[in-house]
Amino acid sequence: MVANNKFKRLCSGREYIADSYLEPFSLTDAAKNSFMSPFHFSRAFKETYGETPNEFLIRLRIEKAKKMLITENYSVSEVCERVGYTSLGSFSSLFVKHVGLPPTSYRRTLWKLSSEPFRYPSQVIPACYAFRFLNKPVNLAISEK
Repeated sequence: MVANNKFKRLCSGREYIADSYLEPFSLTDAAKNSFMSPFHFSRAFKETYGETPNEFLIRLRIEKAKKMLITENYSVSEVCERVGYTSLGSFSSLFVKHVGLPPTSYRRTLWKLSSEPFRYPSQVIPACYAFRFLNKPVNLAISEK
């Protein structure tokens, strides 16, 4: 019973983070939403979900950015702002760390898959193929023989 209540409170905190991903992250606010202290919330979150609340937020923002880079014609700066970052440098560094490519290279790589140059990739790349790139890091290492 106690574990179930704790899990419900953690879910509430996780939903709070997901719903307010555009706002600057506050561990205190997320913990308050779960009726826990910040330290206890962070520790329990990591035990339950396998990542810290901040890692969850970063992963969520990067996934949303990947989708926007494929399906929208926003500049990288606009994507950065639309997923909750204020620093383009921080956004680009995190994107490279999680995806393996800078945002512009990621976009160009997927847009090259399009056979029609004047249409957004979401209109010409089959969803099953694009989805593969949304959920896995892109590895474009060229092996030299």
